[in-house]
Amino acid sequence: MEELATETDKRLSIHEAVCVQRHESIQKRFDEGSKRMNKIEYLLYGVIVCVLFGPGVAAEMLKKVLGL
Repeated sequence: MEELATETDKRLSIHEAVCVQRHESIQKRFDEGSKRMNKIEYLLYGVIVCVLFGPGVAAEMLKKVLGL
């Protein structure tokens, strides 16, 4: 009976180690995805400005921001 318990403990330890690796990988992908979403969000703000104010006004604002 004790042999079964040690085998179960061994398998559980391996399972826990694999789960930790998977969790770290998933967390890393979430963090990378968050950065991409921030970029997309700022691009959408730019598109909204272009649509609301027109391309001429948006171009002038961009020139001011970039110092051109």
